[in-house]
Amino acid sequence: MDSTALVALGLGLLLGLKHATDADHVVAISTIVSEYRNAWRGIWVGASWGLGHTTPLLLLGATILLLKGRIMHQYEAAAPYLEFGVGIMLVFLGVQVFWNLRKKRLHLHEHLEEEHPHAHIHAHGQNEETADSRREGVHHFFSPGRPFFRLKSYLIGIVHGMAGSAAVMLAVLASDAINNFWIGIWYILLFGLGTIISMGVITLVLGVPFAITGQYQRINRMVAGVAGTASIGFGVFLMYDLAVAGRL
Repeated sequence: MDSTALVALGLGLLLGLKHATDADHVVAISTIVSEYRNAWRGIWVGASWGLGHTTPLLLLGATILLLKGRIMHQYEAAAPYLEFGVGIMLVFLGVQVFWNLRKKRLHLHEHLEEEHPHAHIHAHGQNEETADSRREGVHHFFSPGRPFFRLKSYLIGIVHGMAGSAAVMLAVLASDAINNFWIGIWYILLFGLGTIISMGVITLVLGVPFAITGQYQRINRMVAGVAGTASIGFGVFLMYDLAVAGRL
């Protein structure tokens, strides 16, 4: 392995560490973290995203390594449309945050053992907090929990992996810097490792406000609302920039 290949492999890891900090990635993952009261679970949310992000890059990267520039030109032509899809996804994630907030305030109560069985919807007030819920919030904050795989994060990672600044990573594969198929595969895997590590740390940090405010429902809703609003706003801006600014 020559020095050029070693530099390329190191670049793959560094690009992966940096890539996860892209604004659209952080905004998207914050909408998922808002569903948890445990900051530590954010690590597994971020890792699931990183795995999803790496999956299409590994497939596309292997194809580029085999066909080089021929497939890269086609990908660059399709990239703006894939980015537009990311904008739609961000808006959907933001709307879902507000839908979940509304759904959590409405609970279905069934009374099936009474003389006249019935069901009704009960709305909980924003200030309904009990000592048990506060203790539960503290427990959730300090309990690391078991590792788990988050399918939703994985699918979002796949969408992000097919669009955006990942093209920079793929462009290296199409250049003469990597002229060995397996070195190229290692380059992609190191890039993926970088995104998994970086996003795991980011989601851990993002999860702290939701974990701290989880025991205070009103504040927690406000924090989640900020995440939802940011996701919708960034998604609309991204679609506007692509469609109106003329990159499509």
